[in-house]
Amino acid sequence: MSMQKIAVIGLGYVGLPLAVEFGKVRPVLGFDINAARIAELRGGKDSTLEVSPEDLSAAPYLDYSSDPAQLADCGIFIVTVPTPIDNANRPDLTPIIKASETVGRAMRAGAVVIYESTVYPGCTEEVCVPILEKHSGLRFNEGFFCGYSPERINPGDKVNTLTTIKKITSGSTPEVADLVDALYSSIITAGTWKASSLKVAEAAKVIENSQRDLNIAFVNELSVIFDRLGIDTIEVLEAAGSKWNFLPFRPGMVGGHCIGVDPYYLTHKAEEVGYHPQVILAGRRINDNMARYAARNVIRLMLKNGIDVARSTVGVMGITFKENCPDIRNSKVADLVKELQHWGARVVVADPWANAEEVMHEYGIPLGVIDAEHPVDSLVVAVGHNEFRSLTPESLKQLCRTEQPVLADVKALYNRHQALEAGFTLFRL
Repeated sequence: MSMQKIAVIGLGYVGLPLAVEFGKVRPVLGFDINAARIAELRGGKDSTLEVSPEDLSAAPYLDYSSDPAQLADCGIFIVTVPTPIDNANRPDLTPIIKASETVGRAMRAGAVVIYESTVYPGCTEEVCVPILEKHSGLRFNEGFFCGYSPERINPGDKVNTLTTIKKITSGSTPEVADLVDALYSSIITAGTWKASSLKVAEAAKVIENSQRDLNIAFVNELSVIFDRLGIDTIEVLEAAGSKWNFLPFRPGMVGGHCIGVDPYYLTHKAEEVGYHPQVILAGRRINDNMARYAARNVIRLMLKNGIDVARSTVGVMGITFKENCPDIRNSKVADLVKELQHWGARVVVADPWANAEEVMHEYGIPLGVIDAEHPVDSLVVAVGHNEFRSLTPESLKQLCRTEQPVLADVKALYNRHQALEAGFTLFRL
């Protein structure tokens, strides 16, 4: 059974690195409903930049397809589709439901279906299993089996990659738990952690990002308080960080497909079983509001400096959800841009990493140019790309045409004193 062909369903940030690693040692079919994505990968290119062309060509047993008929000869299915939230912050299970229908139609007796998508505890057995049963005609834990092994991909991170991060595994029977664990152990050099059940593994994943979300919410709230007290938050955090057990979290706009989303999966399930979460949702409210908070501070300082906001241009540097990565999913910079526009400012967004078509499609924001020939009245440096880190406050001042521009250094990339000396009115979280 161990050398059965694997199908990886969904070839995004999570699925592609997984398909490539398995494809180095055994037959794998990488499946995605996006035919353009399949064509791109067949051409040896990954637009997410998670996998290099060299690594793509180092997986001789990996094939790609968008044709569901190709899944028929696979015995192990690994589902890595996204699990987003809707506009009301409720789990949107559409991708995982559709993927389960596709797998259910394709799988034969003895199949093992492993989910990596982030879900709430119980989702695999309550939502996915009935769909698999319906479309396959097989019974759970008799005709087919399930596993859950949550993804821990960190987009843009070239150090903590798939094989170097310990992997949680689980199975719907003890035998399948062993099989799933052995499967991942064959490619994960950092080792595995076998959870006692699918539910425990699902819960472990969803609290990893909820914990991080709350820690960031705490320093974001401190940032709001310290701003009113006239104290620089980063200086406070650096001073406190001299203690060995102080956690080094920094304030920021929490976007992306994990930290800003996963807590809502947990709170959704909590409310379903009659508990109304307090702390988790309080953290979410704080973090979801930080982009608007930053934008309003920029407007406030511009008005204070006598800049006519309605006739001004604000340059926003960075739209991706994190540095050195083209991923724009759930970017809070888009909220910041909309808030600035709401106050009447013209906003120009520049980002060397983002795909202009994607940004336009997702947020309706065109990417532009900010340089000496296209100067602005104030600047927001929203993302810590290396291209922005390498700039100095003096060089940023050259991009501004007003005497006293505002610089919102959201990620605290620059020396505070140099920014003030360059002539900026500085705001940072």
